Amino acid sequence: MRDIKTLDLNLLKALDALLDTRSVTAAAERLGLTQPAVSGMLARLREAFDDPLFVRARRGVTPTERALALASPVREVLAGVEALLTPAAFDPATASFTLTLAATDYALEAIVAPFMAQLRHRAPGLVVAVKPLDDARVLSQLERGEVDIAFMTPQTTPPELHARALFDETYVCALRADHPDAGELSLDRFCALDHALVSYSGEPFFGVTDAALAKVGRKRRVALSVTSFLILLKLLRTTDLVAVAPRRLLAEAPGLVFADPPVAIPGFTKTAAWHDRTHRDPGRRWARALLFEVAGT
Repeated sequence: MRDIKTLDLNLLKALDALLDTRSVTAAAERLGLTQPAVSGMLARLREAFDDPLFVRARRGVTPTERALALASPVREVLAGVEALLTPAAFDPATASFTLTLAATDYALEAIVAPFMAQLRHRAPGLVVAVKPLDDARVLSQLERGEVDIAFMTPQTTPPELHARALFDETYVCALRADHPDAGELSLDRFCALDHALVSYSGEPFFGVTDAALAKVGRKRRVALSVTSFLILLKLLRTTDLVAVAPRRLLAEAPGLVFADPPVAIPGFTKTAAWHDRTHRDPGRRWARALLFEVAGT
């Protein structure tokens, strides 16, 4: 390797991006550079380390053993430099960065909406982007810095992540205020009514309520399955359908009345999950603290 005095720090950033994306095109996009510029930086890196570092593959490039050995030291160097450039004190009133969240539509209503109300007052310069939660991709999104916080459950949170419980959720039975069966529902009447069900994936006509009913030898009729809690509210107001849904989602929904389900339905815990990559970042650490405060834990 040449004298370290001649090694441009930007080359290390390019090396880190290439190791992360395994693609010259994707690395160029992340760095805000052209593909030829990154190819030129790779050529300089090969000369500096006297190693090919990356070889062509069917999709993108594959790192050599030398490149893999450099991955951890390079990230430590870059993290150290970033720490040197980060202000010692974080001031939310003047801070300006993008906070990216991954959430279902339920989490948008129950978590993101109240969080944003406080965030706008305390840190008006922060910009928030919300992406759909994809359990299959969320770990890689957090690893790559594409997502800062994901709203999940303990069962779906990868063990590699930091996580904190936000709240425990329970279910209520909801129907429109002038529904003929508004009021306390017997188990027989509950099973006789037509139900609406929210299912993000998997079995469209079977959910936690159906599992609870099966334990007591009963069934209900699911007349409609949708993929969004938000459309569910409109459906309940305009039809005779009933639904079992999370209490926080329905707590302030106008035009609806609620009753406890006539069968025990287990609730769930909502968690916030984040990667070690942003665990010590002052701005994101402050945003998480505000989130925990708003969520009531």
